[in-house]
Amino acid sequence: MLLEGRRILVTGGTGSLGQVLTRRILSGDLGAPRKVIVMSRDEAKQHDMRLSYLHKTATTDEIIYENFARALEFRIGDVRDFADVAAAVRDADIVVNAAALKQVPTCEYFPEQALLTNCAGAANIVRAIREQALPVETVVGVSTDKACMPVNVMGMTKALQERIFVSANILLPRTRFVCVRYGNVLASRGSVIPLFHEQIRRGGPVTVTVPDMTRFLLSLDEAVDIVFAVLRSARPGETWVPRSPSARILDLARVLIGDRDVEIRQSGIRPGEKMHEVLVSEEESHHTWARDRYCAIAPMLPELRAAVPDDEPPVGRELSSADGVIGPDELTELLRKHELLVDQVPGRPGELLR
Repeated sequence: MLLEGRRILVTGGTGSLGQVLTRRILSGDLGAPRKVIVMSRDEAKQHDMRLSYLHKTATTDEIIYENFARALEFRIGDVRDFADVAAAVRDADIVVNAAALKQVPTCEYFPEQALLTNCAGAANIVRAIREQALPVETVVGVSTDKACMPVNVMGMTKALQERIFVSANILLPRTRFVCVRYGNVLASRGSVIPLFHEQIRRGGPVTVTVPDMTRFLLSLDEAVDIVFAVLRSARPGETWVPRSPSARILDLARVLIGDRDVEIRQSGIRPGEKMHEVLVSEEESHHTWARDRYCAIAPMLPELRAAVPDDEPPVGRELSSADGVIGPDELTELLRKHELLVDQVPGRPGELLR
């Protein structure tokens, strides 16, 4: 099986994607891993995550003492620090780089910080494998639709991360470097749905940037699905994207509000935001092919294009969130399916809910 006996390192493993990815790996559906290493900078999130996997009667001494003896291992470390990365990568067969600075306005105000995490972090992983001659099988770089035709720092640094990993296939042919790129993850930390939930529970207003802004939508489990898909099937240097539905953010707010008397207030576009996101650009579309529920973008470097299919037509068109926007009814069903309607999400004591 895909992950049977493998050692998997998840950088940024205490983030929203990292936590669901870890849970799915440990479920054993793709084989029993030998070890899952969660590396991040936040000891509090690591502690909470550790407790969630242990029996409630476990003592603190047992939790700390047995960290390295368990299938799920936690390491405090920073992808910006080469020594931290080198020590973690040397114990891994598969690396999923989910560490990132991902808030668009934050990256606009602190671009050098985004550069260090999103670019230098990726370069440290490649350097560790190269300098230690490590037998890492696959590295998966987690990217974003904002890396496609980027207009903000977050997207620019993620686009560079993609290129760092893609080019690594040439000098490190024993390791397969691939990327995944996807849009807004429903209910992930820092995304718009938890914000709307909070605003609705407090009685409003719900703040929408501009009425016609659209975004791709997928769940955390669907985000993990594409990571597993590239581990199974992606060729070296490919970037895979899901064929996700998209919706207007205004419709999202209206569906979540329902029949409650909550005001919607327009707040304007935040620094660095796009009206519509793009998963595959017009230029990329001519070397992009359909793969079941996904699209695979072939690398631009000629040394990596040998395996490009020549017996099927490419996608041939831009994949934008402005196209194929779902309406309120479909959006309601999507949110209900993932238990994200306000009434399906437990609130906190004392919150207003109309």
